[in-house]
Amino acid sequence: MEMGQLASGRKPADRLTVLERGCTADEALAFFDSLPTLRSEELIGRWKGAELPTGHPLAGLLDRFGWYGKEFVDAERVHPLLFRDRSGGLFTVDPRKLPLSLAPQLKGVSASLARQAFAMLEPLLATREPRARLRNAEYRGKVSATMIYDHLPICDVFRRIDADTVLGAMDRRGDHSPFVFILRRERAS
Repeated sequence: MEMGQLASGRKPADRLTVLERGCTADEALAFFDSLPTLRSEELIGRWKGAELPTGHPLAGLLDRFGWYGKEFVDAERVHPLLFRDRSGGLFTVDPRKLPLSLAPQLKGVSASLARQAFAMLEPLLATREPRARLRNAEYRGKVSATMIYDHLPICDVFRRIDADTVLGAMDRRGDHSPFVFILRRERAS
């Protein structure tokens, strides 16, 4: 089998395209498990995020508030949550200030209203300090790059789709299944 192909013979990017239309948590995890690992240093840089629609309780929530992605400065300095501000710029959010337990109640809020409210809260949520770090850790039987949040019982574990795309699984204590998301490397313009 050629490097970069799944056991099914499909390229991971092709399979991702299908799953992005909607999939179950089991389908997303089977895909995640089929992907090769990567080392922490391979994540250095800024990445644009998108969720994989699996029906997770957090589904749609980050996008509704203007989530942009993540930035990995080095192994000790990681900004786990980047959001767009009112002017289109980026700011980093302290994850422990986000009320994730309210996610189900926020599902009915329009994206426009959610972003307006989030923009007003930016001064309270924003931080310049890194709020996570990178390590290589075992998850689901493989050692791969893992982002460990500083103040929350959450780890984001990454697997390679290609050189500029990774699949992440947010393993949060208490969740039945992980929140699965995609990161695409931001290229300097």
